[in-house]
Amino acid sequence: MEDVIYNFQEQTWHLSAHRAIFWREEQALIVSDLHLGKSTHFRKAGIPVPANIGQDDLYRLQLLITAYNPVQVIIVGDMFHSSENNDVPYFKLWRQQFAHISFKLVKGNHDILGAHLYETMNVEVYDTLSIKEIHFVHEPCDSSDGYTFSGHLHPGFAVAGPGKQRLRLPCFYFGRNCSILPAFGKFTGLAMLEPEEGEAVFVIAENTVLKVN
Repeated sequence: MEDVIYNFQEQTWHLSAHRAIFWREEQALIVSDLHLGKSTHFRKAGIPVPANIGQDDLYRLQLLITAYNPVQVIIVGDMFHSSENNDVPYFKLWRQQFAHISFKLVKGNHDILGAHLYETMNVEVYDTLSIKEIHFVHEPCDSSDGYTFSGHLHPGFAVAGPGKQRLRLPCFYFGRNCSILPAFGKFTGLAMLEPEEGEAVFVIAENTVLKVN
């Protein structure tokens, strides 16, 4: 699978255009903000949105797992969007094909399912997950104790396009003390970032990852 390799914090990170990072040294696939069940939640409220968005996102995750063959998948918050709905049994069925892989969820503000449901899905749940002095939290991007990876913001960056247009694209952000992951789920918005000098930004333009800052 094509990606961009970024050596940072003395570790090797594969940045995928599928909005995920593969951490080579830990054999970990890292994603954030899947928001599974969000389309079902909106449809129940009478808002017409496509019904298969969550299934498409899980298919992309399946492709990534097949390509990188990780021993663990780290979800940095907002795995499910809200309360239990039909996407939970679908995920349980989907999960069975990767029973040998550890799934670790760092709880986000939308992760409100009961503990027993995560157990039935074979998902380990953490408030904060720390590996090699790198900390994973959903929010905020906290740099008080070592380097942090977070999600929540659904970061984006504006780049110049043809005809003086400004294209708003999802991105990976690597600051001095913390990084922010793009939202893996496609049914999400963008919060535009204004990085400082010396901070790295990689935008995702269709099937390509490009360093722009």
